[in-house]
Amino acid sequence: MDTIFNPERILQVADLEDSRLDEYLRLSEAHLRMRTDVENGLYIAESTKVVQRAINAGHQPRSFLLAEKHLGQLVDEFNRFPDAPIFVGDDRQLENLVGFHLHRGAMAAMNRPEPLDLEQVLAASSRIAILEDIADHTNLGAIIRSASGLGVDAVLITPKCVDPWYRRSARVSMGTVFDLPWVRLNSWPEDLATLKSHGYRMLAMELTDDAVPLSDVEISAGEKVAMILGNEGRGVTSAALEAVDQTVIIPMYRNVDSLNVGAASAIAFWHLCSSPR
Repeated sequence: MDTIFNPERILQVADLEDSRLDEYLRLSEAHLRMRTDVENGLYIAESTKVVQRAINAGHQPRSFLLAEKHLGQLVDEFNRFPDAPIFVGDDRQLENLVGFHLHRGAMAAMNRPEPLDLEQVLAASSRIAILEDIADHTNLGAIIRSASGLGVDAVLITPKCVDPWYRRSARVSMGTVFDLPWVRLNSWPEDLATLKSHGYRMLAMELTDDAVPLSDVEISAGEKVAMILGNEGRGVTSAALEAVDQTVIIPMYRNVDSLNVGAASAIAFWHLCSSPR
């Protein structure tokens, strides 16, 4: 193994008092971590696959954390970043550090890239998903995975939406969050005016009296379309609905009102992206 890793890079969690380990402390306490991680320009990539996908997208690791038995899974990534320390420990030590059983191979503390420019993203896209105040990280990850896989060009998130790079969101997205452009809006719903200035037709998925079935929505070749998906509890806000061109629904049976936002998003994205561009 020494022919692959410099021994000085492999550091034992149990034997080291190192401030760099603070980035992994109490990861289970999401309410304490989300804001401070963003402010510190940090996010945690969890699972070998997510770490690899983040690095392949050009993101820079600060350090790696894993059980020694998984060292062979990230050989290429270790060699690409020879200055990033590799912290290893047994299952108990790692669980005491992060606050839960680490069973997905590895973690890495990553530097957050600079935010993308909204105007540039809108100019380069024709199918946009707007996520208004999504509160659940699992839902967000599932939505982003569907958006990426079904052909959405970019995702916009409102100021109160949870973080796409929070470890659970990124893991559920299977790392697709690192490949799909996304922008956090600064002002909501005022930023919808910027989309309209770029020629986007605005749709919202919401149960309103004038909503039409999604299957009845026709999209012309060359038309730019944005779809708003609302919060899990209250749906799309009235302020946002006042700004859209049309509300749409997925017709349901057996007195079921609606689908979970993650499931509904997949249907919406398939319809939007199967239309000619």
